[in-house]
Amino acid sequence: MDHRILQIQNHPLALQKRKIVQHTDQPTISFKETLKHETSLIISKHAQKRLDERNISIQDSKWQEIQQKIAEAKTKGIRDSLVVMNNAALIVNVPNNTVITAMNRKEANSQIFTNINGTIILD
Repeated sequence: MDHRILQIQNHPLALQKRKIVQHTDQPTISFKETLKHETSLIISKHAQKRLDERNISIQDSKWQEIQQKIAEAKTKGIRDSLVVMNNAALIVNVPNNTVITAMNRKEANSQIFTNINGTIILD
C-alpha cells in the first residue's frame, strides 16, 4: 500500500463525524414570559430606595401606562426619559426598561435634568 493514501485519512480537512444532539426537554421559560419580562419595567435598587424614602406610591394601572409609553418611546429611539406624573417624576433608561431614580413633584420643580432625550407627561 502506498504511504500517501494513509496520509489522506489523517488530513486535518478530512470530514469529521459530528454528534447530533436532540433536545427533548421543553424550554423552562415560554416565549410569552420572556416577552413579558423584556417589556416590563425594572425598578433599580436606587429608585426603589428613593420611592420608599419619599413615600411615593404608584398604582399598578399607572405602571402599566408607563410601560406602554416606554415601549412607544423605545420605537422612537429615546434612550433616557423623564416621566412626569401628578405625584412623582421618574428617570427611566428606555433600552433597559429600568427606572433609575424617582422623586416627588415638589423636588422635581427645583431640579435640572440632564442627559434626557425624551419626556413623557402623564396626568
